[in-house]
Amino acid sequence: MNRVAVGDMTRRWLWGMIAAVLLAVAQAGLVPPAAAQASDPAPAPLAAPADVAPTASAGRIGAAVSIYDEQKPLIDGVAAALDGLRSRVARFSEDDARLAETRIELEGLARQVLAASVAFRPRLQEINARLEQIGAPPGEGLPPEPEITSRERADLLRQKAEINALIGVAETLSVQINRLIEEIGALRRDLFARTLSKRYDIGSAMNAATLDDLQTEIVALQRTVSAWLRFVIAFKLQSVLFATLLALAAAAVLSFGGRRVFGTMMEPVKGASPSYLSRLSVAFWSTLMPSITLLVFLSATWYLYDAFNILRVDIGQMLSSLFQVIAIVFFVNRLARAALGPDRPNWRLVPVDTLSARRLYWLAWLTAVTTGADFVLNRVNHVMGSPLSLTIAKSFVATVIVGVLLILIALVRPAQDDGRQRRFHWINWIFLGLGIGTMAAALLGYIGFARFVSQQIVVTGAIASTMYIGFLSAGAISGEGAFVRTALGEALHKRFKLEEMALDQLGLAASIATYILVVCVGVPLVLLQWGFQWGDITTWAHRLATNITIGTVSFSLVGIATGIVVFFVGYFVTRGFQGWLDGSVLSRGKVDAGLRNSIRTAVGYAGIAIAALVGISAAGIDLSNLALVAGALSLGIGFGLQNIVSNFVSGLILLAERPFKAGDWIVAGAVTGTVKRISVRATEIETFQRQTVILPNSELINAAVGNWTHKNKLGRVEIKIGVAYGTDPRKVHALLLEIARGHPMVLKNPEPFVFFANFGESSLDFEIRLFLADITSGLTVQNDIRFAIVEAFEREGIEIPFPQRDLNLKGANINLVAPAADASRPAPLPPTGAASGSASADVVALPVAPRRGRRKRQDPDDGDEVL
Repeated sequence: MNRVAVGDMTRRWLWGMIAAVLLAVAQAGLVPPAAAQASDPAPAPLAAPADVAPTASAGRIGAAVSIYDEQKPLIDGVAAALDGLRSRVARFSEDDARLAETRIELEGLARQVLAASVAFRPRLQEINARLEQIGAPPGEGLPPEPEITSRERADLLRQKAEINALIGVAETLSVQINRLIEEIGALRRDLFARTLSKRYDIGSAMNAATLDDLQTEIVALQRTVSAWLRFVIAFKLQSVLFATLLALAAAAVLSFGGRRVFGTMMEPVKGASPSYLSRLSVAFWSTLMPSITLLVFLSATWYLYDAFNILRVDIGQMLSSLFQVIAIVFFVNRLARAALGPDRPNWRLVPVDTLSARRLYWLAWLTAVTTGADFVLNRVNHVMGSPLSLTIAKSFVATVIVGVLLILIALVRPAQDDGRQRRFHWINWIFLGLGIGTMAAALLGYIGFARFVSQQIVVTGAIASTMYIGFLSAGAISGEGAFVRTALGEALHKRFKLEEMALDQLGLAASIATYILVVCVGVPLVLLQWGFQWGDITTWAHRLATNITIGTVSFSLVGIATGIVVFFVGYFVTRGFQGWLDGSVLSRGKVDAGLRNSIRTAVGYAGIAIAALVGISAAGIDLSNLALVAGALSLGIGFGLQNIVSNFVSGLILLAERPFKAGDWIVAGAVTGTVKRISVRATEIETFQRQTVILPNSELINAAVGNWTHKNKLGRVEIKIGVAYGTDPRKVHALLLEIARGHPMVLKNPEPFVFFANFGESSLDFEIRLFLADITSGLTVQNDIRFAIVEAFEREGIEIPFPQRDLNLKGANINLVAPAADASRPAPLPPTGAASGSASADVVALPVAPRRGRRKRQDPDDGDEVL
C-alpha cells in the first residue's frame, strides 16, 4: 500500500469534513498555493487603439507593436510554465494532491492564453479594415500608387503575419494544456482505483515479526515525544503556556458568546414537550456550537505552536492528525447524542426506545473512535517510517473492528409500543451489508478499500446526518406559522413589529437559504470524502458560475446574480430618491399633491427602467441581441397586446396632460370617487363607499370624465325645498336667503341665490344655490342648511307638504261598495249622486291618507264636487 498517498488522502478528507461541517473559515493549510494562483484573474484584454486618420499609419503601427510586445512575453511565459508543469506531472504522478494543484495551475494558464488571443482581435479587425480601404496594389499598365501607401500596406501585412503567428502559438499551447489536463485526470483516476483495488498479503503481515515491529515503534515514538517534551520544558515553556492561554481565551470568548446568543436553543428543558422544530433547533445548536468551540481551540493551539516554533516537523504532523481526530470524534459524539437523545426521550429526533438509543449512541461513538485511531496510527507510521507489514496489520485490525461494530448496529432493533422488537428495517440491512462488506474486504486483503469504506461510514455518515437535519430544519421553518413561534421570529416581531404574514415570508426565505447553505456546504464535503480535491471542486464551481452553455446560449450565474443585485440596488436608490424628492424638494415648493404624484410616478418608472437596463448589462446580456426578440414581439404587440399598449400610452398622456390628479373628485361613467393613484396601465379610484375601482386608462381618455376639483375646489351646491300652497313665497324666499348667507362655509362672492323654481303638484318649489370654497365639504353644508330650514319653518309655521293626489268621481248611480266590515279598515264613502239609465259602477274604496289644507272647489265644467 502507498502509505504516503493514503495518509495524505485521509488527512484531506478529515480536514475538509471539519472545515465545512462546522462552518469554519477555510484555513491556509487546506488551500494549496496553486489554487490561489489559479484564482487570480486572467489579464484583461488590451483595449483596441483609437481610430486615426487613414494617413496616420505610424500611430497604428506603434499601437500594434505595443500590443504585440505586451502579449508575446505573456505567451512565452505560459510556454515556459507549461514545460515546468509537465515535468512536475511526471515527477509526482503518484501524489494526488500535487496532481490536483497542477491541474489548477494549468487551467489558469489556459485562461491566460485565451485572454492573450482575444486581445489581438480588435487590432486584426482594424488592420483588415484598413487593408480594404487601401485596396490591392495596382496591376500592370496602371499608374503606380504613392510610396507612403505601399509602405503602409507592407507594414500592415507584416503586423498581421506576426499577430497570426503569435495566435497560432497560443492555440498550440491551448491544445497542449488541455491534453495535459486530460492526462492528469487519467492519472488521478488510475491512482484512486489502484489505491482501492490493491490487494495485500494478510498472512505475511499478521506474524510475530509484526509484534516486534510494533514494540520497536512504540519505543521510538516514546523517545521522540519525550525528547520534544524535554525541549519544550527547557526552552519553550513560556511560549507553550502563552499560546495555550491565547487558544483557551479564543475558545472561551466563542463559547460565552454562543451561549449568550444561542443559550436557549442549546440546552433542552427537562420535562418539556417540545415541538419538532424545537428539537431540531436544539440538536443543531447543541452540536454545532461546542464542536466549533473545540475546533477553534485545537486550531488556534496548533497554529500558535507552529508560529512560536514549538513544533518540530514530525511532532507537528502527528499533533495535527491527533487534533483532527479529536475534533471529529467529538463532533460525532455530539451529533449522536443530539439525534438519539439517550438521556432525553422528549428531545429525541430518531423514533427509537431508550435502550436502543443508548446502544446506538455507544456503537456510533466507538466506530468513530476506532476509525480515528486508525487515522492517527497511520500518520504515526508514516512519520516514524514503520514497516509496511505493521501498517497493514494495524489497518486490518481497525477495519475488522469497524465491521463488527457496524454489524452490531444493524442488529439493534428498536422495540415497538407493546415491547416487541420490530422487524429488520431497510436501514438495518444497509448497515449489515456495510459491516459484512468491510470485514470481507479486510479478510481478502483489500485493506485500502476497507479503510476507505470505514472512513466514509464515519465521516460521510456524519456529513449526511448533518445535511439531513439541515433539510428537516429548513422544511420545518417553511411551515405556515412555524417561523413566528421561533426565538428569532419572536425577536423580530418585538423589535420591528412585523405581522404574522411578513414573518411567514421571512420564514420561507430562511428555509430557502438553509437549503442552499446545506447543499453548498454538504455536497463539496461529500465529494472530498470520495477522492476529489479542492481544486476539482473550485474548478467545477468556477465553470458553473461563469459559463453555462445550453445549445448556443451561454450565460453566467455570477453575471446573473450581479445583474440582480445591481437592479435591486438601483430599485432601492430610486425609491429613496423618490422619497427625498417628494418630501424635501416638492413639499417645500408648495407643489400640489397631484403634481407631486405625477412627478414621483414618472421618476419611479424612469429609475426602474434605468436600473433594469444597467442590471441587464451587468449580467452580461448583450442588449443588441434583444433586437430580434423585440422584432418578434412586435407582431404580438400589434394584435394581442394592443389594449395593454393603449392603456400604457393613455397613462403617459394622463401623467403628462394631468386632466385629473391624485386627490381629485371625478365622475367617470357610473363611477364617482377620489383618485388615489395613476399608473401607466390603470387609475385607482376610491368611491365614497370605500370601494376601490381600477379603471383602464384608455377608458378615461376615450370617454367623458367629470372633475369636480380640476382647477380648484370651488363648487356650487343646490338644495331643493317645497312649501305648501297658501304660504307667502316672498317670506319663504327671504327666510331661505337669510339661512344661506348665515352659514360660515358659504361664499359671499359669488353670493348665494334662492330660486323660485316652479309651481309643483303639491308645493311651491324653491332651490337654494350656494357656492363653496371646498366642494368636498358639500355634504356637511347641505346637512347644516337643511337642519336650519326645518327649524326656521317650524318657528315660522311654514308647512312642508308631501305629494298628494286628487280623486275625481263622475257619473250617476255610483255605489261605493266596501268589503265586509272590518274594524281595521276605514268606512266606505257615501254615493255622490245619481246617474241616468241602468248603468252603474261598483267602486271599492281604498284607504287614503289624510292630508293637510284640504279644500273644496267647484269644477267649472260639470259642477261636480271635486275632492
